[in-house]
Amino acid sequence: MRTQTTQIRVTLPVQLQGYLQTKASKFGLGLSAYVKNLIINDVKNVEYPIFEASEITEKSYKKAIEERDQAIEINNVDEFLNNL
Repeated sequence: MRTQTTQIRVTLPVQLQGYLQTKASKFGLGLSAYVKNLIINDVKNVEYPIFEASEITEKSYKKAIEERDQAIEINNVDEFLNNL
């Protein structure tokens, strides 16, 4: 499975970029890998937020479960909508 990635652009003072480059080189890393490592270390103990569903969503879910035997299989959405 491939992990989705994104790019982040960060503007830094030249002096700070120099410090980061020096530290990255000390560890044999490129600047991007070093900054990525800093971020990973910073967030590794952060719990991923879990949100509760709203009362309306809970009711809709329960109703859908109760009515699941009435569900129909749709293989072609365009065809289904054209035939409504």
